[in-house]
Amino acid sequence: MTVALPQAFLRRPLAHRALHDVARGRPENSRAAVQAAVDAGYGIEIDVQMSADAQAMVFHDDALDRLAEGEGAVRAVSAQALGQIPLKGGTEGIPDLPEILSLVAGRVPLLIEIKDQDGALGPDIGPLEAAVAAALADYEGPVAVMSFNPHAVMRMAELCPEVPRGLVTDAFDAAHWPIPEARRVELRAIPDYDRTGCSFISHNWHDLDRPRVAQLKAQGAQILCWTVKSAEDEAKARKIAQNITFEQYRAPLPA
Repeated sequence: MTVALPQAFLRRPLAHRALHDVARGRPENSRAAVQAAVDAGYGIEIDVQMSADAQAMVFHDDALDRLAEGEGAVRAVSAQALGQIPLKGGTEGIPDLPEILSLVAGRVPLLIEIKDQDGALGPDIGPLEAAVAAALADYEGPVAVMSFNPHAVMRMAELCPEVPRGLVTDAFDAAHWPIPEARRVELRAIPDYDRTGCSFISHNWHDLDRPRVAQLKAQGAQILCWTVKSAEDEAKARKIAQNITFEQYRAPLPA
């Protein structure tokens, strides 16, 4: 079953990893960045990784080192302990998904990217998707889920079929994707869109002229894109994409 992406996701630009700005004490995916996005009226894109006790933590990287005052794999640490590890550039620990859902409370569209847990965008998934589905069980408001891993999207279709879902897509070049070449070639063609029951993709904006993107748009897919970093690039991206994920500038809101 395909669930349409609510129009709210097409009206408000989506703040990438929330409206983060370390210089202002708002790290990526932090409560402060989420609150700032809500206050500004933006939609929000966040990421979830899995803790050692299979909880959904709002954090981008699979390792702590870049973003938090810790080191090693996120999935090696319990949710409670992760909550005590300070985010670099802020004053708070790593939030879990239920906390962020309570903070957003349906006031703006929320797009949740489920980070790959397989390591090669393969079928070794499950606990993180279950944690996301459990957190969303009673959530009211515009929300959608997506992943680079089609297996994760398919699992979400099984766990919460009423939640709109999409694929995060890319050119999958070797420099940025250390996975087998055959898998990169396969994913580049976006072959899983229909079987996963998606209603949208979020595609690398630098690669929006890919014929497969045009084909999906023609068949009714909503086209979002990542990650726009200037007004000039936004103007280019919007020639194809119906909405953007942005950072490093303030994308204009609709009147």
